[in-house]
Amino acid sequence: MILALARRPPRHALLARGLSLLLATVPLAVHAGERCEVGVYRLADGQVVDIAPSDGDTMRWRELDGRTGALRQVTPGYWQSSYGWTGRPDGLVVTFDSCPSASLRFAGQHGRRIPLRIAETTFVSHGTRLAGRLLLPPGHARVPVVVLVHGAEHDSARRIYALQRLLPAQGVGAFVYDKRGTGDSGGRYTQDFGLLADDAIAAMHEARRLAGDRLGRIGYQGGSQGGWVVPIAARREPVDFAIVSFGLAVSVIDEDQEEIALEMRLKGYGPEVVAQAQAIGAAAERVIASGFTEGFDAFDAIRARYRHAPWYQDVHGNYTWMLLPLSREALRAKAPDFRWNTPFHYDPMPTLAAVTVPQLWVLGGQDLEAPSAETSRRLKGLIARGRPITLALYPRAQHGMLEFETGRNGERVSTRYPGGYFRMLADFAKTGRLPGTYGTARISRPAK
Repeated sequence: MILALARRPPRHALLARGLSLLLATVPLAVHAGERCEVGVYRLADGQVVDIAPSDGDTMRWRELDGRTGALRQVTPGYWQSSYGWTGRPDGLVVTFDSCPSASLRFAGQHGRRIPLRIAETTFVSHGTRLAGRLLLPPGHARVPVVVLVHGAEHDSARRIYALQRLLPAQGVGAFVYDKRGTGDSGGRYTQDFGLLADDAIAAMHEARRLAGDRLGRIGYQGGSQGGWVVPIAARREPVDFAIVSFGLAVSVIDEDQEEIALEMRLKGYGPEVVAQAQAIGAAAERVIASGFTEGFDAFDAIRARYRHAPWYQDVHGNYTWMLLPLSREALRAKAPDFRWNTPFHYDPMPTLAAVTVPQLWVLGGQDLEAPSAETSRRLKGLIARGRPITLALYPRAQHGMLEFETGRNGERVSTRYPGGYFRMLADFAKTGRLPGTYGTARISRPAK
């Protein structure tokens, strides 16, 4: 998931100098740079709805059952919703109190903001100051805490991650932090999995410190590229659990190869064309994995060989598509933009086999950006060998754990999250296992 966000639907720290502040029960959005409506609310019927910032001047609502929609303001305090990411009106209207807002009306129901306990903080990893936030459910009871580990995105996780509120609404604390080089964190953006794992460990220690006597269990949840980082962190220092959402148990190179093959097969091409497309990918992968220092002759030759083939324009992959139209000179010029220390040949399997804490892997059966078939096969092999891994596959979900509809042009448009997904994450954080059923998820559990 190096460039996965290119095709996905798409604050300032309160204290500096390493200090942190544990706020009392906070009924309002107080974080600079955030809309006052942002927060998680409980409706009159007991349902939970989260209101999060989104693209441009829109917001996004999410319910624990997986339903979601975009909100666009019509008049002050009055917002209309559209279905999923489709842009189609769904008839739902949301109104908010004037700022500062503590309540809303959602589809005709009154709702009150859940008064989460919030701590803003900064902490240091490898000499770099990172900005974080701990959110705990109301009250004084001990609760599990999930450290949310980012994917490949360049955005502020503290701004965009709705799980930071959806988990506390289910009785589970969350610690969210901006990846180095993003948001309010210092340092340079990187995809060095080992360094990012150390950042996650530092975040875990900070979450443990801030939670204090309220801390029960603690572990990680990482999506996409975070699926490589979380097991490394869990292996280096003990935690109570590790959760990976739409991640991979193969290398970055294998990811590109698997994505090319899956996409070509879905477009109706046979084994010969798939193999030719993967050969193009292999040449592109050599160029990018070398830091744009070698492999140009072979890449130029194979592009010239197949450029006029009727299927050439359908070759995509995770990053091969980006290199295909660029000349040798343009590729070299782009090199500085992609010096992220990505470990292209990293094999995650030895780490996965060595992790001793319970792991939950949640995969999408229709994921194009992180194809799940080989990862599922490998994880089931580890389960058969007695490793403490639970595998949950949502057959209709794509990357981001999103269900979708396909338009006449073949393009996918996301509509919602699978039923049971958010509840699944909270349950595993609480117990390290999945005791029941979770929507359409097909679950492979470790042997007792």
